[in-house]
Amino acid sequence: MTPRFSTQTAEADAALVPMPPRERILTAASNLFYRQGIRAVGVDAIAEAAGTNKMTLYRHFESKDALVAEYLRRLSGKSQKFWTYIEREYPDDPRKQLAVWLEAAGQDANDPQGRGCALANAAVELAEKGHPARRVIEEHKRAQRDRLAKLCADAGLDQPEMLADELFLLLEGARVCAQSIGADSPCCRFVRMGEAIIASHEQK
Repeated sequence: MTPRFSTQTAEADAALVPMPPRERILTAASNLFYRQGIRAVGVDAIAEAAGTNKMTLYRHFESKDALVAEYLRRLSGKSQKFWTYIEREYPDDPRKQLAVWLEAAGQDANDPQGRGCALANAAVELAEKGHPARRVIEEHKRAQRDRLAKLCADAGLDQPEMLADELFLLLEGARVCAQSIGADSPCCRFVRMGEAIIASHEQK
């Protein structure tokens, strides 16, 4: 089974899958945070969705902020599995890995059921730099961009750092465009634009 590229929430419904209280809370919070927004969801709603109470929630997470940070940390970890997958499936073929990344990123950006990248959404909501989730977000985004730069370098493309920046910004913009305008926005041409950018970095 191919791991999800996305940093969208893809958790199962907590009511349908037996799991320990901590996992039920995290699953319920993940779904609510992604669909409704972090600020809009209170601990009462999370506890109710998880089939538990606030006391149990605070026994596992010292605060809502800590729960938010763990929610994003979990999503970041899941997205790392995609990189492991393409490296394993296409060893010694970085150009194929880059092509698979581009296609998967395009599917993610154009997912009609999605609400964009959960970590980018959280960055907009959590403006305070001291929030524990900010470090999770920043480390994830930097790591994604750096892995893309390495892949571009391994593929023998010219100016791999610049190319990685261009592709990274293209994806971030496509995700936002899909949310603000819809599926018929420029985001639907993400793959074609990405291919054109990559082609412009071919070694002469």
